[in-house]
Amino acid sequence: MHSSISSFERAPRGEPVRPGFVRLTASDRPGVAQPVPERDIPLRPWRSIWVGAAILSLLLIGAWEWHWRAYGVHPGYRNSNGEWALQRRRIDHGEGGKTVLLGSSRVLFDVQLPVWQAITGKRPIQLAMEGTTPLPMLEDLAADPNFTGRLLVGVAPDIFFSGFAYRGDVLSYARRQTPSQRIGNWLSMHFIEPYLAFDDPDFALDTVIKRQPWPVRAGMRPHIAVRKLMESEADRNSHMWSKLVTDADYRALARRIWAQEFTGPPPPQMDTPAKAQQVIDEQIARAAAAVATLRARGVQVLFLRAPSIGPYYAFEEKVMPRARTWDVLLRRTHAPGIHFKDYPQLQGYDQPEWSHLTAPDAKRFTAALVPIVESYFHGQPAQEDLQAGVVPGRERGH
Repeated sequence: MHSSISSFERAPRGEPVRPGFVRLTASDRPGVAQPVPERDIPLRPWRSIWVGAAILSLLLIGAWEWHWRAYGVHPGYRNSNGEWALQRRRIDHGEGGKTVLLGSSRVLFDVQLPVWQAITGKRPIQLAMEGTTPLPMLEDLAADPNFTGRLLVGVAPDIFFSGFAYRGDVLSYARRQTPSQRIGNWLSMHFIEPYLAFDDPDFALDTVIKRQPWPVRAGMRPHIAVRKLMESEADRNSHMWSKLVTDADYRALARRIWAQEFTGPPPPQMDTPAKAQQVIDEQIARAAAAVATLRARGVQVLFLRAPSIGPYYAFEEKVMPRARTWDVLLRRTHAPGIHFKDYPQLQGYDQPEWSHLTAPDAKRFTAALVPIVESYFHGQPAQEDLQAGVVPGRERGH
């Protein structure tokens, strides 16, 4: 019996012949300068192997999908950079005269596009991004002559006035998105996201592994990353995930995550009152410059302070009080603003984790908000206030 490695068959001339599955070496290629070694594929039942691997992969994917559906996850669209870029390009492709929504997660969760459309007959473009100051997007639209519509800019104090940008790369991504990235995003939106519940960054295997209760290194502060809070549609109309309402443990987890911010140290650039005030002033100055550019082009800008309650509202008022932030923003930008505390119809909604409205209440909130927004955009309540230098809302007795 021949050895599969060391034995050789003899050629007619008596020269040894190397079996096909043994790697060739330099001595087998006289006169050739050391090419990359070639390794022939050994004979195996490859068809059966591929079929078995495919079946195993489908079973594992099915088990992962079943696990997350049992957890309460539904198929839906990802809030990816590509999908934000898709909405941003609408302004450059003939829809520059529309109402655009900027802000962070409160505008993204709490303002419902179908309700807005039902009231006004027009659906806004949703460009808010969770955990991210809207100022770069505001400046981007100010520099874009294609945009001639109206702007509603959400102000979450701890994000807007600190310049925090959890998703700060979205604007640069939209500017440099490659054709292959656009194709990949289109394929994902049409063939993956609407059908697979686990296709969400919060349920990626590496993310799940990272958030296991690993030991914390000495000197490090334990930190829990923000978990899934919302569900989105194709045009980024979004609402709170129902699990925050139906699952008390998950709701408590979301509150603990926010509480880390309430009790943790301030960021280094704001660790003294003087530094914090400098950062606040810088953000307001950026907003004022952008608004001035937009107003010169005829664009109307309206700021919105959406609701927050309980410990979250107390934290915001402690670190970013209205008198030093919101009121100053309106004076320096000479723009009107809607603060939920000035309007009874914008208060009293269910906010399970103190910062965002439930899906049903987001619809009710939008139905109450839109008439106020439209009255400002049509100039009915704001002109005399602005001419007199009055902060809209509070002094008019709302």
